Amino acid sequence: MFQATIKNFNLNFNALNEKNSFSAGDLITGHISFDLTKETKITSVAMALTGRANVHWSTGGGGKKRRRRHYSAKLDFFNFKSVIVQENRAVGGTHLQPGRHVYPFTCQLPHGDFPSTFRGPYGKIVYALTVSIHRPWHMAKDFVTELNFVNRINIYQPELQAPLSGSNNMTLCCLWCASGPISMTASVEKKAFIPGETVKIVCEFSNASSRTATPKVALQQKQVCSAINRINKKMVTIKLASVTGRPISAHTSDLHTRILLTIPITAPLSISNCSIIDVNYFIEVSLSVRASSDLTVLFPIVLCDTPVNAQPPLYL
Repeated sequence: MFQATIKNFNLNFNALNEKNSFSAGDLITGHISFDLTKETKITSVAMALTGRANVHWSTGGGGKKRRRRHYSAKLDFFNFKSVIVQENRAVGGTHLQPGRHVYPFTCQLPHGDFPSTFRGPYGKIVYALTVSIHRPWHMAKDFVTELNFVNRINIYQPELQAPLSGSNNMTLCCLWCASGPISMTASVEKKAFIPGETVKIVCEFSNASSRTATPKVALQQKQVCSAINRINKKMVTIKLASVTGRPISAHTSDLHTRILLTIPITAPLSISNCSIIDVNYFIEVSLSVRASSDLTVLFPIVLCDTPVNAQPPLYL
């Protein structure tokens, strides 16, 4: 069988960076290699470079009157094909001897605004190199290797370097009386971060109530998948990281503190340039009080591939 004839297939890239990632316009070079256990006749060895996105989810079901509905959408960003080993038409194919076979390849990612690689519960964005080995009277054997594709944004946009701040307050009520107000002001030094970076949240709390308040910080990821009609959407919010601060005692005012939140190194990058998949992030700073809703401030942030420097402070 063909599966027993070809063994140890490998596709090796020449890395462009320490993350082994690629971006639009990059030239990909490397080689493929495989072992043959016997002489084999092939018609060609071809390579396809593809980029695509798709989403799918379903609703309903579980009962006789609840029909299950499926929603989906697909996008093809590009699909380029090339030939690594060409057929020898004079003899109806190319005969390869038993042993190790190595072939170099070169291909270039197209220029364009393509979203970063992503996998979620209801959608994915995948870039791949597929090597197909064709034999006479046999189905082609495909070997798929996925690429870590990164959409590199302009990190010098002022809004990505500017600090963010927000505040909120509330008054607790208990039957006919009201306690003192609880207030919170929080800020982060910039809007854009990279996976693995630590975010410093500077907070000022005042708790004039009779209850203890507990500060919490969380990194939330919001995924939105859109069906082909762009009307039906599926949204999911995932908490990727969280930190709980020291409790703030009752009748405490003007308490300044700094909370550190590390973004997981595996967090996918933000996606805002795909019509069927959006991936957004926000930092949620909250004060949790027993028997009351949380007091919350939200900071929308961007996860990108390149470190972003915060704007220097202004001095008069």
